[in-house]
Parts: sequence; C-alpha cells; structure tokens
Amino acid sequence: MSDIPARILREAKSREFKASVRVGKSGLTETVLNEIRQQLQARELVKIKVNKGLFEREQRSEVWRFLAEETSSRLVLQRGNIGVLWRS
Repeated sequence: MSDIPARILREAKSREFKASVRVGKSGLTETVLNEIRQQLQARELVKIKVNKGLFEREQRSEVWRFLAEETSSRLVLQRGNIGVLWRS
C-alpha cells in the first residue's frame, strides 16, 4: 500500500467522501460489480458499504480482495464493512 499517493489516501479517509455503492442482502451480484466498474471509469475512487451481517468479519478481507480483482482496481482502505477502491 506504500505506493498509493498521499492525496488518494487522504481522500479515501475523508468523512466527507460518502459511499456511492451499497451491497445489500442480494450480495455481490453481477449488477453490483458492473456498477462499481462504471463508477471507477467515471472517477478515481469508489467507496463501497456492505450491509452489516452480510459477511462474517473473517470474510471481509476476502470480499474486498475479490472486488478489487473483479473491477481491476486496488483496495485503498478497508474499515469494517466499508472499503474504498482506486482505479490506479
């Protein structure tokens, strides 16, 4: 993660930067993945919020890794049920 620019980290950690994608009870559907891909094409950072209880705590890192792989992006920040992906 050390090769992520400071401005990207700062923006990802900002409280003003709101989640633009929410993963609901349907889980990680192709529709959700397509939405993330579209948003990454339009902007550098996308903040994603996963409904609580959808994934166990131990699974979350795996979920964020999967999302980064599937959307050809990088995980910048992971905090509980919130993650930020960066189109590098």
